[in-house]
Amino acid sequence: MTDADEQRRAPAWRTAPVLAASLLAMSSGIAAFGVTAVIGDVAAAFGEPGAGDEALTEIGLPVTTIGIALGIVRLASLGSLPLAAAADRVGRRRLLLTVAALGLTLTSLAATAPGLWWYVALVALARPSLATVNAVTGVVAAEESRSTDRAGAIAMITAAYGVGSGIVSVGRGLLPGEPSFRVVSLFALVPLLLLPVIARHLREPEIATERARPEGLPGVVPRRLRGRVTVLALLVGGIAVATGPGFTYLFVYGERVLGATPLQVSTLVLAAGPVGLGGLLLGRWGADRLGRRLTGALTMAGTGLAVAVAYSGTFPALAGGYLATILLASAFAPAQGALAAELVPTSVRATVAGWAAVSGVLGAVLGLTTFGVLADATGGFASAARLLGVLVAAAALGFLGLPETHGVELEELEEPAPPA
Repeated sequence: MTDADEQRRAPAWRTAPVLAASLLAMSSGIAAFGVTAVIGDVAAAFGEPGAGDEALTEIGLPVTTIGIALGIVRLASLGSLPLAAAADRVGRRRLLLTVAALGLTLTSLAATAPGLWWYVALVALARPSLATVNAVTGVVAAEESRSTDRAGAIAMITAAYGVGSGIVSVGRGLLPGEPSFRVVSLFALVPLLLLPVIARHLREPEIATERARPEGLPGVVPRRLRGRVTVLALLVGGIAVATGPGFTYLFVYGERVLGATPLQVSTLVLAAGPVGLGGLLLGRWGADRLGRRLTGALTMAGTGLAVAVAYSGTFPALAGGYLATILLASAFAPAQGALAAELVPTSVRATVAGWAAVSGVLGAVLGLTTFGVLADATGGFASAARLLGVLVAAAALGFLGLPETHGVELEELEEPAPPA
């Protein structure tokens, strides 16, 4: 591509394939965040408020039980690794449409759950497909873009997921009376019905068609790449230790512990929309100006500290800390996503995205479980939040173990084809 062609080229985030991938990411956000939004309602529906003055007893179920249930759902996302790796073999487009349909269908069926563990089972079965959608849409955005606008294309995918989350939270807040988890679960039916329309505009990235040549068994990363992929995965898992509980316990903590109304918490999530957009723009700017590594390290450290503030004990602290977490975690996404795409060749890019997703799941499960146990042991959330936040901030130093990739084009990462 000549310099003149590059200048005339529309930004990747405005092209039909990236916009279609973004709609799939939005669908994933609607289905996945629905679990976070209604977990307090599920606890109230299937649990019993306890006696006593402690605010935690008003949730209906022990925080540890909720943490285990959420941990099971998150842990189910480990199934996204073989699904994402399959995209390196069967194609990005075919894989995305299949798993999107499966994940949205199972999420809709969760509306019929007769009990807590039935609900958990259905949303857990949906989670591998939804996590795969989130991972592979980022790969599509990276492969449909150039270095100059790759962070922006990945930011578009992240923003779309956030919009899906916002649709769920705002829709739940506008429901009359006590919110029902059954109605909210049915929100996933809307993107499911729109899948045929999205499919018309989604295509297989050209570089994936021409250069994808998977090596070895599905899910296996070539030995020469394992060091950098391991560091990347640990960093993704590290920030999830904070964001897992930081985002997931928002409704339970805000409504059941601090006494906020569903509309107050939903308004907070609505405010997170423009804040998250600002974070994505900040992350895009940082990734392209300061570099992928420095931007990733600064935003990861800040995310950990923001979560510690959010759960320190008051609603103003929750509001400020939560919005700061949204800002910084959103800024982390473009830098980390661009770095991940620019570290490995096309033949394993979706596989590496799957490993990053798995690491994020394990980090979130670790954070959720630890957070819940510590909250029950201490009678509150503040100590757990402080410990996890400081650990995540320290772990951001791991970015020193990765090379800076700003300016790398994906074609530069390809090896010559073997002789015929």
